[in-house]
Amino acid sequence: MAQPTLTPASQTSAVTLPTGSDASSVEDGFLPFGTYSNTSLGTFSQHFCTGASDQVAYTYKKLGGDVLDIELTTGSVFSAYEEAVLEYSYILNVHQAKNTLSDMLGATTGSFDSLGSLTGSELSTYTGSNGIALKFPKFEFAYARRVGYGVSTEAGFGGETTIYSASFNSVTGTQDYDLQNLISSSAADSDNSAFPFYGKVGNKRINVTRVFYKTPQAMWRFYGYYGGINTVGNMASYGQYTDDSTFDIIPVWQNKAQAMAFEDAIYTRNSHYSYEIKNNKLRIFPDVVTVSPSKYWIEFYVDSDPWEEDDDKEAGVSGINNMNALPFENLPYNKINSIGKQWIRRFALSLSKETLGNIRSKFTTIPIPGDSVTLDGPALLSQAQGEQEKLREELKTLLDETTYTKLMQDDAELTDAVNKVQEKVPMRVFVG
Repeated sequence: MAQPTLTPASQTSAVTLPTGSDASSVEDGFLPFGTYSNTSLGTFSQHFCTGASDQVAYTYKKLGGDVLDIELTTGSVFSAYEEAVLEYSYILNVHQAKNTLSDMLGATTGSFDSLGSLTGSELSTYTGSNGIALKFPKFEFAYARRVGYGVSTEAGFGGETTIYSASFNSVTGTQDYDLQNLISSSAADSDNSAFPFYGKVGNKRINVTRVFYKTPQAMWRFYGYYGGINTVGNMASYGQYTDDSTFDIIPVWQNKAQAMAFEDAIYTRNSHYSYEIKNNKLRIFPDVVTVSPSKYWIEFYVDSDPWEEDDDKEAGVSGINNMNALPFENLPYNKINSIGKQWIRRFALSLSKETLGNIRSKFTTIPIPGDSVTLDGPALLSQAQGEQEKLREELKTLLDETTYTKLMQDDAELTDAVNKVQEKVPMRVFVG
């Protein structure tokens, strides 16, 4: 009996990548995110749709579609192209975050949707249509300033911490005064509700930055700038006192430090009183034998929680605190130049190769009459993963060479090189 002749219903794979596509199929088709293909989104780009459709023909040729079937759909290539653009945007935004984070700390952040687009923010008043990702920010040195504020406060000058002042009456024969108790009780007294530090002390520790007293008003007449008695008031001499003179009470060690820096410092506008503070108790030297001065003043600040918001929002704790809060959206596709678009094409091709490798890896071999065919799924996967890693490193290396800091270093090296060249060039004599 003769063997029957088998006629397969189909000579090709049920799914094969066509030789090309058109932009309308991208716009109307379904993509995982639709970041650039959804016409209802502000990030929609007709140029993206054109680029994604062109990627089909590029993938078809690079993977040998005119020789062997490629088991991919146009949707798979579109998705790969979208992922490549988003990956490029991610790497560029991380690069820009490195450039600007120190200057943007504390600045306004925003709210983002599932695609990473700004949905609501005070930034809308000045970001424009292209968003922060395409802005060149001013150098604010925000981090350095914030660190400087803390150091300045501890050093006793400047800073962002509110400095309060308070006074207490001296008592004859009393050297020790409990400042913590004096300030805390004043801050808790409702009669003192007008005090700036009312209700802000509680159990918090106070930090004293200055102790001083003011001269009696009678002294203003004799030793003031406009006083008419003796040469002290008439001449701009070294020992002159101005109206309402203030004498700082300083520790002995500070006197010594001043003397080491400037020999005459200990003779200039210093009180004969000194003090020390132990456990927030002020001890005045020497013992007060007469009530003169009758009142001492102190300047202090109150310990605060690092997360506590300040009245001064300029130095507040709200705003950008790390890379996550930067108001960076996905890069507008239309603003990506030829350098970026070529990287995107190559990366999208590698993603398509990875998808094809996963498909062919589902079956290692396919039986055919009298034999079997071994598929190259694992090899495609290995190639694709290696290419993607190489492309990422290539882009990151390039960006690392173009950080703002590196650009400044390159400019400095160029300037030094120019100066060295000019040193060897003889100066020409001008001939009229």
